[in-house]
Amino acid sequence: MTESEFLILAESCLAQVEEMFEKAFDNDELDVECSRSGNVLTIEFVNNGSKMIVNSQAPMQEMWLAARSGGFHYKYDGQHWLNTRDGTELFTTLTRLGKEQGQ
Repeated sequence: MTESEFLILAESCLAQVEEMFEKAFDNDELDVECSRSGNVLTIEFVNNGSKMIVNSQAPMQEMWLAARSGGFHYKYDGQHWLNTRDGTELFTTLTRLGKEQGQ
């Protein structure tokens, strides 16, 4: 994948993550505030002040997730962003960690 192709995919991924958490807020599922600076999306859980950070790493062609439970790296397999260690999918992990961290 070229760097340009990666950047398009990464931008789409960050927009989807932000939309996912904004919908959870709108549906009263999570009390979160999202803020974006370039390729870094910060999701703050208002009730406890904790944060999750999702960002793209163009040199590695990966999406990175930092959460209270640890750090994770994801590579695109042509359809999904998969964890480089255990193969779990990014959005599945975000849903699970968001529920855990938002408590």
